[in-house]
Amino acid sequence: MRFPRSSLAAAAVLVLLTAAPVHATPRPSTAELPAGGVPGVPVPTLAWSDCGDGVHQCTSARVPLDYRRPDGTQLTLQLRRRPAADPATRIGTLFLYAGGPGSSGWDWVQSFATSSSPELRDRFDIVGFDPRGVHRSQPVTCLDGPAYRAQWAQARTRPAPDSFGTAVRLAREWNAACRAHSGGLLPYLGTASQARDLDLLRAAVGDDKLTYFGGSYASYVGTVYADMFPQRTRALVLDSGYDPRKYADDPYAYDYGQYRATEAAMYRFLGWCAANPQQCAFAADVPAPTASDLAAKVHAVLDSLDADPVRDATGAVSVNGATMLSELTYRLNSGTRYWATLGTNLDLAESRTGPLLYTISQSDTAFNAVNVAVECADRVYPRGLPELRTRLARAAADFPLTAPGMAYGPPAYDQTHAPACLQWPAARHSRYTGSYRARGSAPILVVGNIGDPDTPYADSVALAHTLAHGRLLTWDGEGHTARRKSACAEAHMYEYLLRLTLPPAGTVCRDAPMPA
Repeated sequence: MRFPRSSLAAAAVLVLLTAAPVHATPRPSTAELPAGGVPGVPVPTLAWSDCGDGVHQCTSARVPLDYRRPDGTQLTLQLRRRPAADPATRIGTLFLYAGGPGSSGWDWVQSFATSSSPELRDRFDIVGFDPRGVHRSQPVTCLDGPAYRAQWAQARTRPAPDSFGTAVRLAREWNAACRAHSGGLLPYLGTASQARDLDLLRAAVGDDKLTYFGGSYASYVGTVYADMFPQRTRALVLDSGYDPRKYADDPYAYDYGQYRATEAAMYRFLGWCAANPQQCAFAADVPAPTASDLAAKVHAVLDSLDADPVRDATGAVSVNGATMLSELTYRLNSGTRYWATLGTNLDLAESRTGPLLYTISQSDTAFNAVNVAVECADRVYPRGLPELRTRLARAAADFPLTAPGMAYGPPAYDQTHAPACLQWPAARHSRYTGSYRARGSAPILVVGNIGDPDTPYADSVALAHTLAHGRLLTWDGEGHTARRKSACAEAHMYEYLLRLTLPPAGTVCRDAPMPA
């Protein structure tokens, strides 16, 4: 679900001065709040019709761009539904919220429903939608594909004297493009607005309380929703949880945790390769390999691509070390069931072939535009380029295999955002600041993977402790999110969604990963 100068300092100060967070304030009970939490916002009328496949139904919903001005500009969100197969036993609507930020919930409905339990399909309408700024729902646009690929062509996977200046410059160019193409949308993409959208949709389908499944970033949306509307929660599964306070208020520390998790997962994979060379082609030709030996081999491949990138027919760089590293770290999200394939693909990469020789696509360009824009709307980095330089240098030094290519590359995924967010050219009218306790909510199930390479397990622990009624379920496994990886964890999630039965406190699933 993620699927990277005085004038600059002045610009950073200007952005911070325009930030306008949504602070937690004393509030009436949920019963007294209108849908969306703002008076004067009408509940959308949903006119469902067949999507054209005979299985799913589609509709659209109008929501305010700026909840401070509910009568102003409206956004149109696109929704998709798989109706409950057994209406006689229907519980209500299960809302899916795709992570990222930047993933499509509209697209996710089909695969989620197909791979979930039959009882879940029988008893819930399964609804997903593209949140504001995503794909069908007025997408954020920053750089176009060729310009974004040109930025990646300037990235390297080893620190160099010009690395920091390059990262700052690329972020500034990116931000200027975001402002030029989507400037009117940027201030309103933060999670406070997304949670209000979700509450309007809950009311629109006729449910008094929300049933929700969200992983990764969507766990933060669920957390904010529960804190804003605690008495409107029925059952929320937050798979691979965010530590909400660290994410929103201590973003450098949050990024550092992600850098550490990615590097650790890479070394666990390489350690497995070293111990199982008969299953890992990348280790087969190394006598008595160690994880460090194989890390050096990975670096050699990346160095070779940085020095001599693959070029397209026009001579433009299509693959270099940075693009390969992006794809390599992304594939760690699939966990141990993919490790043998990953070893084969690394072996192919040594010969400059195979799927890890990855060209940044148009879908990457679109996804990363939302990913950066939402997280910069949510988070405020301490002002000052000197601290940014120090923080990036520390990550690059502490996690030398994976961090430099992300820290000093163009704005992309999650922990790559600091240079862009520090110079962000928009107000933050939709930022949320907690408290995140969600007092008065129903029990909330938080699920964390001990070996998550993307959202560190410690974040799920912190989230479960932050929530007044959080319950932590642990999977002792590898990969990002537990659903479709651990049958044990999945069974607990579904039991909770269906019957509100939580796993016993302290439950740890230790089952083998589900087949891909």
